Amino acid sequence: MSRLRTCLLLLASFASAACSRQVGNAAPPKVTGGITMPEQPSTVVVPVVADLNELERGLDQRTPRNLWSINRHLDRCVAAKRLDLGIARVKVTPDLGCRVVGTVTRGPVQIGGSGERLVVTLPIHARLSVRNLAGIAGETATGSAIVRATGRIAVVGDWQPTARMQLSYDWTQPPGVDLLGQRITFADQADEKLKPVLARLERDLPRELSRLHLRQQLERVWRQSFTTLQLSRRNPPVWMRVAPRRLGYGGYQIEGRALRLTLRADALTQTFVGHRPLDPAPTALPPPSTQVGRPGLRFFIPVVADYAQLEPVVQRTLRKLAARGIELKGIGPVDAAFGRVTVYATTDHRIAVGVHAKVKARSSPIASAEGDAWLAAKPFNEPGSQLVQARDVEFATRTNSQLVDLLAALFADPAVRASVADGLSHDFAPDYRELLGKVERAIGDRREGDFVLRTRVTGVRNGRITATGAGLFMPVAVTGRASITYRPR
Repeated sequence: MSRLRTCLLLLASFASAACSRQVGNAAPPKVTGGITMPEQPSTVVVPVVADLNELERGLDQRTPRNLWSINRHLDRCVAAKRLDLGIARVKVTPDLGCRVVGTVTRGPVQIGGSGERLVVTLPIHARLSVRNLAGIAGETATGSAIVRATGRIAVVGDWQPTARMQLSYDWTQPPGVDLLGQRITFADQADEKLKPVLARLERDLPRELSRLHLRQQLERVWRQSFTTLQLSRRNPPVWMRVAPRRLGYGGYQIEGRALRLTLRADALTQTFVGHRPLDPAPTALPPPSTQVGRPGLRFFIPVVADYAQLEPVVQRTLRKLAARGIELKGIGPVDAAFGRVTVYATTDHRIAVGVHAKVKARSSPIASAEGDAWLAAKPFNEPGSQLVQARDVEFATRTNSQLVDLLAALFADPAVRASVADGLSHDFAPDYRELLGKVERAIGDRREGDFVLRTRVTGVRNGRITATGAGLFMPVAVTGRASITYRPR
């Protein structure tokens, strides 16, 4: 029976190709085009730092040193003295009136606090003297108080910082004079005089905050944030385009002598492979947004394997198989030689593999075939894994030869298809690590005019492999931290 089958095979080969013929199946369509990656929402932190010393100096200049004057006549500075005669008390000296004059001044304004608590401290001192007291002279350092303004900072619709303050004061020594063993105080009068001082302090602090020129800084940051950053110069060139959308106020912290206002810019980050894309067109600075995303930089970077990298690997794998020997079912041992290998992307996200091969059955000197066989395979990787494998290796198109054709039988053999799958396997780990290193170096610290962009990669995770016209593409999702700080040269 086997001899009859061999004879039929020989007759079919002789009749159709005169012992040797060009056979094979048609090449599948080739997919072209680049890699398109989705936009990612990112939120970049924009810290604006103000020197508390500057605020302190400005508020100190606005507040007058002499707060108010005291000039008051008292009818009874010294009470009358009486003599007890047993049957009555007799006034021997009259009540003595006097005039009390003086000034209330302040010490240096101090601004401090911690966390979100802003504290303005204003020391107050009163110095009084007694005049026209019937020859009795007296003078005393009469009083001191500590005025404190505590509050929180807010940012209004035109990007102007304001402060809502709560004012309080404590008289450590109420203003007054000591005369002949008695204390005459003026706390009630001082309270009335303090009210306009406190009101002025509450008004002037927001004015000083406005001198931070927050809006002017932000307008420059906003314009310069519409930019394109290069992540990798070659293999392949990769660019990240940043297009801000919203800007929100994220609170503040007082750290030592610095007031750090935190703003958050929501942006779309998109990655491009190949030529540098155009910068997005800047828009006008929007009003403060009440809704901003969580801080963090998020974007995709591509790890790409050129199909030309796979072609010699497939060829070497098939040649090793041929050296070990190939035996086809129903035909027996054959001599096979594998030549040029072509790999490209085809439809349904598959890889097309064309192999030029010669095959000859050892059982007959005339049973041979030569041609191109086209296979297709599905690239696959586990989530988070950089090792890519090929699945479902099969003919890409129908063969135009009979089922007994040697070339068709060769590439239908499980061992041959397994060798093709092995050759298409690719470990992206070295490319993955190399590209991440490039990205971290490219976006670590960058100066753009008067601003410094700082980024730190905190996490990476690769996605599923895809066959694209540009090569095998593995998307890598990158997360990190980013800030833009105003730092004039």
